[in-house]
Amino acid sequence: MRAGGASIELIAPNSPYRPVLSDAARPATFGVSAIDETGAKRETPIAGEHPLTLYVDKREILTLMTLGAAPEALAIGYLRNQRLLDRIEEVVSVQVDWETNAVAVHTRNGLRNLEAKLGKRTTTSGCGQGTVFGDLMEEIDTVRLPADARLTRGTLYALLVHGCALATNREGSSHILYFVEDVGRHNAVDAIAGQMWLDRIDGGDKIFYTTGRLTSEMVIKAAQMGIPFLVSRSGLTQMGYDIAQKVGMTMIGRATGKHFLLFTGTERFRADV
Repeated sequence: MRAGGASIELIAPNSPYRPVLSDAARPATFGVSAIDETGAKRETPIAGEHPLTLYVDKREILTLMTLGAAPEALAIGYLRNQRLLDRIEEVVSVQVDWETNAVAVHTRNGLRNLEAKLGKRTTTSGCGQGTVFGDLMEEIDTVRLPADARLTRGTLYALLVHGCALATNREGSSHILYFVEDVGRHNAVDAIAGQMWLDRIDGGDKIFYTTGRLTSEMVIKAAQMGIPFLVSRSGLTQMGYDIAQKVGMTMIGRATGKHFLLFTGTERFRADV
């Protein structure tokens, strides 16, 4: 699926259940007039940015800023990563209306522990949404990533692309399953998390790649998706490093061309030629 340059690339769905979804992707860019350094007027594309207020069972949760490439998957993935829903089967429908800049999610039984989670938020360093609900930080203690997962240098080199991607981990090669761009990298992570649920994709043998900094929020979300390998062309934060160590995640930063720094989870990495 592609919307004016921003895209989410999907494998064929294999889910026995999918909620009713709108198809409301927005164009990624809009043309405006600008003056360049010579004084000449130029028609220039700029990134679109849209507020999208999330309503669940008619209750307002929060407003996200998004490019709008995959708003339905973004809403589902947000609810998943905030531990407000346990299964995709709990989602009846997701409908996006850009006239009101809103996404309405209808569930079967409501959100669990909503009042407690809305009342306890931790401000994070992420852009766009920037909050993690409730005891999400404490729940990271329950995450167990697969101990037998391995990543080769050849597979790593094959992965290094631009954007935010979920990829397979095959020795010496890497196939991108989903590719998302959005205002904030965590928006892209949420959209991928939602699509993984929709398509019944397990994260245990996958690699998550992002161009953004590896913050605590990024590490937590990758861990929640059960993904043992997190790769970025950028750097990382101390809290991201500490959490990756705690859950046993293999975290690789400054990965450009054939250069990278392996920070945590060295036991999973195979430095083959």
